[in-house]
Amino acid sequence: MSTPDAPTIAELEEQERCLTLPRFTHDDAWTLGTLLVELAREREAPVAIDIRRGGQQLFHAALPGSAPDNDAWIDRKRRVVERYAASSLLVGTRFRAKNTTFEASSRLDPDTYAAHGGAFPITIEGAGVIGTVVVSGLPQLEDHALVVEALTHFKGR
Repeated sequence: MSTPDAPTIAELEEQERCLTLPRFTHDDAWTLGTLLVELAREREAPVAIDIRRGGQQLFHAALPGSAPDNDAWIDRKRRVVERYAASSLLVGTRFRAKNTTFEASSRLDPDTYAAHGGAFPITIEGAGVIGTVVVSGLPQLEDHALVVEALTHFKGR
């Protein structure tokens, strides 16, 4: 998988607007999760995948080559989405646009929060952010791109 160019703040915000969903059920989590697994397997990507709604984990998969550390990254990136209601890559990009870093300026524990790409909000029309979909195991731009690709396919089905 080639490394994508770093998207701009405007591009990341547009992704979030375009990927707002009409609903998101337990069955939808299974569908999205299995789509992510299929995409990752096609690329032999050593990732872990996690989908949550509220406080409930609805889907989790760890593919060959992933490690327990990927689950720790999932948790750290997911917490950023839950706190900021934006993708972890967007949050990190906003800090970098201010000539600082998330780690230096957020005042949050870097062992608990990571504004690295790969965590994306599940946003429902009229309800806002209700959950997260997270991939960990690739470079952060690739983690993010994989989630966006899967959500785009999922929404278009």
